[in-house]
Amino acid sequence: MPEARPRWTMRLGRRLSEALLTLPSFAWLALFFLVPTLLVFVLAFRPADPFGGIGRGWTLATVRALADPQYLAIAWRTLWVSLASTALCMLLAVPTGYAVARASPRRRNLLLMLVIVPFWTSFLIRVFAWKTILHPEGFLKKALVLLGLADANASLLYNLGAVVLVTVYTFLPFAILPIYAAAEKFDYRLIEAARDLGARPFQAFRRVFLPGVRQGLVTAILVVFIPALGSYVVPDLVGGTESEMLGNKIAQRVFVDRNLPLAGGLSIVLILAVLTPLLAVLALQRQAAAPTAGGEP
Repeated sequence: MPEARPRWTMRLGRRLSEALLTLPSFAWLALFFLVPTLLVFVLAFRPADPFGGIGRGWTLATVRALADPQYLAIAWRTLWVSLASTALCMLLAVPTGYAVARASPRRRNLLLMLVIVPFWTSFLIRVFAWKTILHPEGFLKKALVLLGLADANASLLYNLGAVVLVTVYTFLPFAILPIYAAAEKFDYRLIEAARDLGARPFQAFRRVFLPGVRQGLVTAILVVFIPALGSYVVPDLVGGTESEMLGNKIAQRVFVDRNLPLAGGLSIVLILAVLTPLLAVLALQRQAAAPTAGGEP
């Protein structure tokens, strides 16, 4: 008993120290994330006021309004544009992160600087630059028409293709950096061993390198897919009326229609779309760690 008390006291002190360290962060998240999210959920079940406010009582009118085919089409468009942008970012970021990690130290620093150079310019300026590039009278359109690769009446702007293109450009650095961070720590002797055992280059890359940087891949997918779901500026500036996403509809309901409950309902859809991949990743990580934890003595 004399030996058990100090151990119990040390364990309790450690837990108290951890709780005190995490308390400021938890309070910050609760105040600026959890409470506003709960208020949005509550707002979705209140009636709209004719003067742009919130009426009294409770109603399911917002939930029934979300079943409108218009909102279902916008939700589907938001999902597939985000998935397509994420897939294209991954296709470009994986070989880029691999190449940067395998480069010599001097060349690696140069490549990393080129990756982060876009961050030196305002996000809005970069989007407006793409709007100029894709303009019907811009040099890119004229060059494609001159080469016979595009029709004179074709539009490079105000369509879903422009939205996906600018979204990929915007989030590509966020995909490259976590993949590079994981690839830098990877033991490339494993690839050499796989080649010695008869694996082809792409086979070794797919079956050895990609599983070895899985955490970086998951992080890259999340940091691209989740912001793309809530994208507002890119569809608003380079997309047309047929390229609206949930973020644009939420802004319209708040600032134009002044229908705050419906804006809250659309926000709930967006929140659930963001939380679903996060919860799925956490579940997969816990499932992957379960056999290891169970095998410990």
